[in-house]
Amino acid sequence: MSDVTTPKVHKSDIEWREQLTPEQYRILRQAGTERAFTGPYWDSKEKGLYRCAGCNEPLFISDTKFDSGCGWPSYFEPVKEGAVTEHRDSSHGMVRTEIRCANCGGHLGHVFPDGPPPTGLRYCINGHAMVFEPGK
Repeated sequence: MSDVTTPKVHKSDIEWREQLTPEQYRILRQAGTERAFTGPYWDSKEKGLYRCAGCNEPLFISDTKFDSGCGWPSYFEPVKEGAVTEHRDSSHGMVRTEIRCANCGGHLGHVFPDGPPPTGLRYCINGHAMVFEPGK
């Protein structure tokens, strides 16, 4: 697990604020979290591709999405190896593994070892950190 990320997309704070909605900015650039069962996509069953809301990089496909009951969109693996980076997160009095977009460094959510086969992982992602492209 890496504690260093080298995102490919570099923008100033002003550029991010101009591009993103306030909620997207809070989540992607300030490592915020939406309340469970309130963000987009947590209960979506539509087929398609989930992209980073910050840089449009592909992150997850609907075929890997499952209902974990946690209130956030959950996936058992990213769309491809290297799409996300993992980082130690010791905030809020616990140790977790934070997930960021490998392309822009935006905070997406966390990954937990309690997911379904074949990976046994649950990528718990903030819906506002993504945009959805139907049909892929």
